[in-house]
Amino acid sequence: MQTIYKGISHLQKALEGSKKALLVVDSSFPFLSIKENIEAMGIQYVTFDKFTPNPLYDDVCKGVDVLNKENCDTIIAVGGGSAMDVAKCIKLYCKMSKDKLYLDQEYKDTGVKLIAIPTTAGTGSESTRYAVIYYDNKKQSVTHDSIIPDVAILEPEVLKTLPLYQKKCTMMDALCQSIESWWSVNSTDESKTYSKKAVETIMRWWREYIFENTDDSQKHIMEAANYAGRAICITQTTAPHAFSYKMTSIYGLPHGHAVAISLPEIWQYMLDNTNKCIDRRGKVYLEHIFHEIATTMGTRNSAEAISCFRDMLKEMSLSYPTSEDRKAELNILATSVNPIRLRNNPVGLDTDTILSIYDSILI
Repeated sequence: MQTIYKGISHLQKALEGSKKALLVVDSSFPFLSIKENIEAMGIQYVTFDKFTPNPLYDDVCKGVDVLNKENCDTIIAVGGGSAMDVAKCIKLYCKMSKDKLYLDQEYKDTGVKLIAIPTTAGTGSESTRYAVIYYDNKKQSVTHDSIIPDVAILEPEVLKTLPLYQKKCTMMDALCQSIESWWSVNSTDESKTYSKKAVETIMRWWREYIFENTDDSQKHIMEAANYAGRAICITQTTAPHAFSYKMTSIYGLPHGHAVAISLPEIWQYMLDNTNKCIDRRGKVYLEHIFHEIATTMGTRNSAEAISCFRDMLKEMSLSYPTSEDRKAELNILATSVNPIRLRNNPVGLDTDTILSIYDSILI
């Protein structure tokens, strides 16, 4: 069971029983207001920051070597998604044989304590069982219950100096995750509770967070992102996330931006085609879920909710990508979608439909 603390002042409590820590940090660490708090943690530590923004398998191997050489019994991840991914994989791989590819070995709980301190409010990675690394230029999705951090420390102070565009993208990623989890075929009563809390909190505080940067809004948005992470930890994501990845590589859009422009177009298609529902709970159930999401967003129905979502994008100047070679790009995009994530989507999407939705996204 994960422990979630609110405030960096709880770090000492989180470290009870720890003797030496591997501090996994990204490039933002030297500029964080909580840097001094972490450096004064009260136990020995060694810092590891030798990884790329899209972390490589080899980066993780280096981290494993440092952890074992220094006899660390605890890992502290401070940063965005990449730092979390690296720390999770170091924990998972640190007791495996070095004579065989870690990715090919059986995943087991290593017992190494993992503490996560997020510096963005987006993925909720501090509370999920997922990590992503790259091996031979191919994305590797790593999933295991043991890499859910033992402790997550939510310190909203770190959001104060986050660049505005990054705040927009990460917040929209959290909103998309919570909506997708809510309508996922894998949703449960628990996941839907987390989703609802995330959606209603983001809708209440997003303007104040983006345009005024108040302390209260930072606190609430960070908590909302954590709820979104806890929701997708149960359900995984759906079509909007599956659509987003290739747009990131083709158009250079950050992940949160790419998924945010995908969601309203996919939602509109699903709303028009609930007769193609593949959720075992049926068409009427799905229509009820769409309505619940809409009312939680503060609108009267799904059509208004989709319009509200598009208005949010406009207000934050999160634009749709412009195509230079539309036909070629559409073909690349349509064949890039991960079918596994589509199995989580409540409405079936065939190849022609995927192509059509991408066509509605591109300018």
